[in-house]
Amino acid sequence: MGSERAHPESVSVEISGCDKHDARIVFDTLCACYTSDRCSDDVPEKFHETRPMVWLGTFDVAAPREGGARPARLSSSVDADVHGGYWAVDRFRTTLDSLFTVHDLSTVSGDQEEELHIRLESR
Repeated sequence: MGSERAHPESVSVEISGCDKHDARIVFDTLCACYTSDRCSDDVPEKFHETRPMVWLGTFDVAAPREGGARPARLSSSVDADVHGGYWAVDRFRTTLDSLFTVHDLSTVSGDQEEELHIRLESR
């Protein structure tokens, strides 16, 4: 039954407002903490020079990986939108706080989901 329903333990993340190198640093850091649909060889690419890019990933926060990750160094700030159930978003946010300086830009609360719009910077 558990595999037939949507997993409330997952969050989806959209990264924007940065270059592809910082996007990769964020995804690699988060992949050290959680299982994700992004593989280690799934490198963010920039396909257009002037259009903004958005990179997507989904992370399962139910079973964090042992050892986790250390705070990462970014060359500039990274904007991120995090979507998921309240428990999953809260757990994911706690992890983000341990890895980056997190600035809340906005929060949208729904019936069963929450969306955070945040800016990540090096700690």
